Amino acid sequence: MEWVPTVFIVFKASVLCIGMFYAIKWHYDRAKKEKGAEKQRAVLRTSAIVAVVFLLLVVGLVVLTFSLGTKLGLDLTF
Repeated sequence: MEWVPTVFIVFKASVLCIGMFYAIKWHYDRAKKEKGAEKQRAVLRTSAIVAVVFLLLVVGLVVLTFSLGTKLGLDLTF
């Protein structure tokens, strides 16, 4: 039973990463067809900004979760 959350988290992360990859690829290919290099750069810049914001939010959520858990008296040692 201990492996179930690990498998679900890995599955969810892989599905999200694959979905992000294909979304960015679709927008990139579409920009290449329509407007050329400047539109491609804009799509890549925007996708990089979204990825950085996502990572910062995940890190913030993890820190908030562990700090709240510690304040509530949970044992969160590895």
